[in-house]
Amino acid sequence: MCLILLTACDTTRGNLSSQNPNSPPPVEPLTRIARDGGGVSITSNQIVISKGQTILVPVYSHIYHGDKQEQFLLSVTLSIRNTSLTDPIIIRSARYYNSAGKLIKQHSQGNLQLAPLATTEFFIPQQDSSGGSGANFIVEWVAEQKSVTEPIVEAVMISTSFQQGVSFTTSGRVIKELKP
Repeated sequence: MCLILLTACDTTRGNLSSQNPNSPPPVEPLTRIARDGGGVSITSNQIVISKGQTILVPVYSHIYHGDKQEQFLLSVTLSIRNTSLTDPIIIRSARYYNSAGKLIKQHSQGNLQLAPLATTEFFIPQQDSSGGSGANFIVEWVAEQKSVTEPIVEAVMISTSFQQGVSFTTSGRVIKELKP
């Protein structure tokens, strides 16, 4: 009977050691706001890249207020707008990082094709304070047409808690031009 228990312990230990303690935890999916009416589709098409950028959008899952640096939680909407009148763009990735620069959420359902003048949005709920006051989105977009205009990438933060309304926007900044 002791032999069976020791064997069971060895098996359990073997199973635990097969898990890699250094592997990062899985990244949560980023919630995309889906709309009826089209304009945005998931695509797996390979395109010849003529133009593209990586854009950083600063966001705040909370701001501080009061004398004791109390947190005021905010919901966040990331908006990506294709400004081209004639050409689609492809959103290759949308990733959400916390104040420490750690990836915590990402869009993982394939490339999003935005038709001319189409918009897609991603949402972080007010109760999700995992991003912190120094959170960021990183958005990567590409296009086949060199003449395509750059998208507008912005974030809207809002809260109407405690009979107060707070809302403001931030704009994305290009941090890298993607080469064809």
